[in-house]
Amino acid sequence: MASGYEVEIVDVERSGELREIYGGGMLFSSKVDISGLCVEFLTADREHLEMWEDNFYSISDHVRAHAKIYSVSDPDVEMKVRYDPSTRTAFLFNFDYYGWIKSIALGISGNILEDGHGIFSVHGAALDIDGVGVTLIAPSKTGKTTQSWGMLRMENAHLITDDWYFVRMGKSGRPMASGSEKNCYIDADIGDVWEEYKPLVKSVRFDNKGRGIANVRWVAGESAVIPMTKIRYVFLLKRDHSDPSTVRHLTPEEASEYMAENDLCNPHQIIRNEHKGRIRGEFFRRYFSACDTYLINTVKSPRETQELIRGIVEACGRR
Repeated sequence: MASGYEVEIVDVERSGELREIYGGGMLFSSKVDISGLCVEFLTADREHLEMWEDNFYSISDHVRAHAKIYSVSDPDVEMKVRYDPSTRTAFLFNFDYYGWIKSIALGISGNILEDGHGIFSVHGAALDIDGVGVTLIAPSKTGKTTQSWGMLRMENAHLITDDWYFVRMGKSGRPMASGSEKNCYIDADIGDVWEEYKPLVKSVRFDNKGRGIANVRWVAGESAVIPMTKIRYVFLLKRDHSDPSTVRHLTPEEASEYMAENDLCNPHQIIRNEHKGRIRGEFFRRYFSACDTYLINTVKSPRETQELIRGIVEACGRR
């Protein structure tokens, strides 16, 4: 339960029972486009609905949903996700944190797309810097979001996503990464680290967790966000004060080992079994084989770490 919540897999019969109990109330409904999938969110919480609609790109109500997420409250039921893979329906009980709701939607989408569609999800940030794709992948609390927003301050930098993206692997060439979130779910303190974002923070309504949906285009311009890029550089982050090294180039095997040791840096995988573990492991081995990968130890200040990452990107770009 590294995600902070438990996922229980249920069958179609149990899913139907839950829909009968909880699906007939006064629920708001909104459909969005997540990497070409229609995902429907149903909730009685208007604030969560508004955040959902600010977060993702909308899709026509006439499109049939590929997946459904019911977010319901019941004081007699423990906080848990009950997910039916056959109907791709999730029931989220007593979730007051929007960040988990959107991550579950992305996780369900990733589960659908990796089987039969050849599209894999990465819980990481991705940017295009002067035509070169750069990604930061890391466990929580190691500086991924802080560093991705810092890199967006670079000249000719464009954000794909600061949290989650989807990857297509061609037969040759670099991996193509695309984002699915219209706007970002940011921390209230992002302006304390990078002063350029203080005006953005002032315009955001933050929730009870100190986070809110922000449109980075307000401060960085309409072209600050683009839909996709080809990834060339991968930065895996860790925060280990016992390790004196701050940067190390990794082989694809070493990078794959790092991911395996850190639960793929993704606590929102929803379904975990032998099949899923195998295809995800194979994907990351192919991914790292197509990129230059570095391990960054983020024990220094955010600005020092930022300069370290930028230095690698700029030095490699001059080769």
